[in-house]
Amino acid sequence: MSFLLSTMDSALLRCDRAFENCQRAREACEVVAKSLLIRSYHYACRLYLVTPPVLRNPVSFAAILAATLDAGDIACVQLRLKGEDDAALLWTIEALRPIVQSRGIAFLLNDRPDLALLSGCDGVHVGQNDMSYVESRHLVGADSIVGVTCSDSRHLAMVAAEQGADYVAFGAFFPTATKHSRALAPVTLIQWWTELMTVPCVAIGGITPRNCEPLIQAGADFLAVSAGVWNHPAGPEAAVAQFSTILGAGQR
Repeated sequence: MSFLLSTMDSALLRCDRAFENCQRAREACEVVAKSLLIRSYHYACRLYLVTPPVLRNPVSFAAILAATLDAGDIACVQLRLKGEDDAALLWTIEALRPIVQSRGIAFLLNDRPDLALLSGCDGVHVGQNDMSYVESRHLVGADSIVGVTCSDSRHLAMVAAEQGADYVAFGAFFPTATKHSRALAPVTLIQWWTELMTVPCVAIGGITPRNCEPLIQAGADFLAVSAGVWNHPAGPEAAVAQFSTILGAGQR
């Protein structure tokens, strides 16, 4: 009899655990569904502005940047200056960061989580050949933004998302002289990602007001633009205003 009671107790315990697991799975599904609902109906694609690749005089550029930021909706500014030494980067950050952050816009530094932490940036963007996501997160802490370049790789994006990246960046989608890309990423990559994942994605590479709409329609959360703003024939303010009009019309 005692053996029978013990067996029944074990069976009941397993049933209780199975029920708890089902409850947790249901709650997790509800959270995911809610996230997808929010993504679909409340989030709009926004502009992610990348600085020109060369800044001869950051102080004089600061006024241009301020006017550009005031021309439309911008979610983020990334300072991307390849090949500059630490002193030049810190000088540039000191000139530009207050202008960006005072407008409630995130200011990210490319490649250098150590300097991002030291200089008060809101976060860092790292590529596949830079410091790893895990090392970058360890340096800047849990409250900072860390985004990861994933080019056209679904695998790299899944790994970055699982590790905790705040966003993944896909591209280039169009030919660009700003950054070398082995091959162009298909727009369907954005659609695949947004249908499966809740981690935001950034589309980058050769994006202009003329070619951005397929990326918006595919579900990109952000459009990372550099030359499409700074080299716009009517100037950067006109470019941002034009992007803002298109993005506003494409709200999901």
